[in-house]
Amino acid sequence: MTASDTNTKAAGSGEPEASANREPAKPRFPVLVLLPVVVFVALAALFLFQLTLGGDPKEIPSALIDKPAPAFSLSAVEGLTRDGNPVPGLSREDLIGKVSVVNVFASWCVPCRQEHPIMEDLAKVDGIQLVGINYKDKPENARRFLGSLGNPYRLIGADTAGRAAIEWGVYGVPETFIVDEKGTIRYKYIGPLNPKAYRDVFLPILEKVKNGG
Repeated sequence: MTASDTNTKAAGSGEPEASANREPAKPRFPVLVLLPVVVFVALAALFLFQLTLGGDPKEIPSALIDKPAPAFSLSAVEGLTRDGNPVPGLSREDLIGKVSVVNVFASWCVPCRQEHPIMEDLAKVDGIQLVGINYKDKPENARRFLGSLGNPYRLIGADTAGRAAIEWGVYGVPETFIVDEKGTIRYKYIGPLNPKAYRDVFLPILEKVKNGG
């Protein structure tokens, strides 16, 4: 065996030897796979915190509480009548001079249908006016909705584009606001009013606002 053969053999045998001593590459864990899980856990923790320490989740603080109601002017729901007369639209000026309950509703909103008996009860409360903002609805659907369930609202504004609801800071329908005689938003209830919340929370606050408190 010549020296060159020996060198070739040595060189050839060195590469497998180095390969054998090399540690196998560790598979990389896809970090992005965990991201949705982390976000979910964080949101769940926040929700749990609100439930345990933050009170009723329906009483989410609003930046508009104790602030003037936003400037808005909504036309009437086309073709809607009450007692044979057209139901007028709604603007901020209509909220000045009397305590108002402003209910944001829609015909396609199932919870709105559930809370409608309470709206009818509210319409009978002395010293207030119940008005509505009809949110992203078709006139014929709104007419059918109120025609079958009854129309408790004195005024209804058609917010077909949803712009007014944004100005009011609406999260989703239904939502109900209490506005004092000066046009200041005093309270906001998110979601459908149920009998207990209506009796124990909403009505006492409404009476306080009526009495100037």
